[in-house]
Amino acid sequence: MKQYLQNSLRALFLSLSVLLSLPMLAEVVEINGINYDLIPKEKVATVIAKNTGSYSGVIVIPESVEHEGATYSVTCIGEGAFWDCSGLTSVTIGNNVTSIEYGAFYGCSGLTSLTIGNSVTSIGDVAFRKCSGLTSVTIPNSVTIL
Repeated sequence: MKQYLQNSLRALFLSLSVLLSLPMLAEVVEINGINYDLIPKEKVATVIAKNTGSYSGVIVIPESVEHEGATYSVTCIGEGAFWDCSGLTSVTIGNNVTSIEYGAFYGCSGLTSLTIGNSVTSIGDVAFRKCSGLTSVTIPNSVTIL
């Protein structure tokens, strides 16, 4: 039994040392009320969800964000990022964003105003489904995948 415990502890410490030596692949941070998944190696950021329905009011997705002295280009609005945020009223998407993923704004029934930056090339399925408050959206010519 003693030998088994020693071997188990050795394996645990070995596993921990390997995990701790791996470089950080991504980091989730909140900047100005918006959650981002930062990829330090590539210096890019993806807008991600908080909790369902937690974003509200006016949201501006900037072209870039700064964290710990580094600048990250905001290139993506992630899958379900604003899912069921019925209190969201207006969104402006910065010009570095190239993709709006699946269901990004699904169920944002209070969304009345949406400005899409001119670098967006793809808009995922059901990205704006159940956004009953939207009366019109201008899709920039840069969009090639809908």
